[in-house]
Amino acid sequence: MQVVQPAMGRAAYLSLAAEELSARAAAVREMMRSCSLCPRRCGVDRLAGELGTCRVGSEAVVSSYGPHFGEEKPLVGAHGSGTIFLAGCNLRCIFCQNYDISQLHYGEAVPTDRIARMMIALQDRGCHNINLVTPTHQLPQILDALGKAAPLGLRLPLVYNCGGYESLEALKLLDGIVDIYMPDMKYGDGRVAAELSGAADYSERNREAVREMHRQVGDLEIADLSVGGRRYEVALRGLLVRHLVLPNGLAGTRQVVRFLAEEISRDTYINIMDQYRPCFGAVGHEAIGRPIASDEYAEAVRLAREAGLWRFAE
Repeated sequence: MQVVQPAMGRAAYLSLAAEELSARAAAVREMMRSCSLCPRRCGVDRLAGELGTCRVGSEAVVSSYGPHFGEEKPLVGAHGSGTIFLAGCNLRCIFCQNYDISQLHYGEAVPTDRIARMMIALQDRGCHNINLVTPTHQLPQILDALGKAAPLGLRLPLVYNCGGYESLEALKLLDGIVDIYMPDMKYGDGRVAAELSGAADYSERNREAVREMHRQVGDLEIADLSVGGRRYEVALRGLLVRHLVLPNGLAGTRQVVRFLAEEISRDTYINIMDQYRPCFGAVGHEAIGRPIASDEYAEAVRLAREAGLWRFAE
C-alpha cells in the first residue's frame, strides 16, 4: 500500500530545467577527472578508476537505504527520513561510529538508475525527505540519479548530510538543488582535526562551507504536520548543524558556537550531540578513549546558550 506524502512545499530542484540539472551533473562529474570534489583535491582520475582518499571510483557505492527514525525530529516527522547511506568518506576520523561504512567500505556498487528507484521507493513509503548520508565524494552519481528520479515523480526535499569538509566549487553547483544542508562542525582547532581526522585545514574549510550553505538556504524552516491526530514538525529548507561533543573539550565547542552565533545566525538550528563513545581507532586512545562525562555535555550546551544560540535539535 502506497503512503501518500502530504504536499508541504516545493523541492528546490523541481524549479530547475532538466537541461540545467543535467549541466550541473556534468560539471560535477568533470571534477572527478582530476578529483577536486573536496578540499583534499587528490587529483586522481576517478573516471578512469583511480582512487583517492575516499577510496570510491566512478561508480556509486551504497551501503543501505530506508526510512530512518533516529535522525533529528524535524527530519523524521511522522514517517521517517529517507536515508541513503553512501560508502566511503573524504575524512579519516579515528572515532567514526559508522567506520564499517566510511572506512571499511561496506556497500554495493550500484548504477545511478537504481539510486533513482531508491529515491522513489522512499517517497512511496511516506518519507519526508531524501537524506543523502556522506554524499560529498559521490556527488556526481547523486546528481545523475536525481536527474533520473525527478521525471519519475520525485518531489521530496534533499538533505545534504555531510562531514562538513567541503569544496566551495562543488557546493556552488548545488545552489538551487539542495533544500536542507546538515553539515557536521567537528572541530574548532586545526591541530585536533589533523590528529583525529587527518585534515589540518578542516576548521577553515568547514567555516567556508557553512557560510556558503547558509547563503543558499538560510535558517531552517519548519512546518507543522498533523497525522492521525498527532502534530509533527517537518523541516522544509535551511541549515541544520551537528556538533559532536568530544572528551576533554577537543571538539572546540566554544569556537564553533561563537562562529555560528556571530558569523552565521543566532537562529541557527543546532544539534549538540552527546552520543560519543570510543570505537574504531579511538579505543584505548589517550585523549578520546572514553565516553564524554555529563558535565562535559552540559558545558557544551551552556556555551551555545551563552553565545546566543537557542534553537536546539532533539
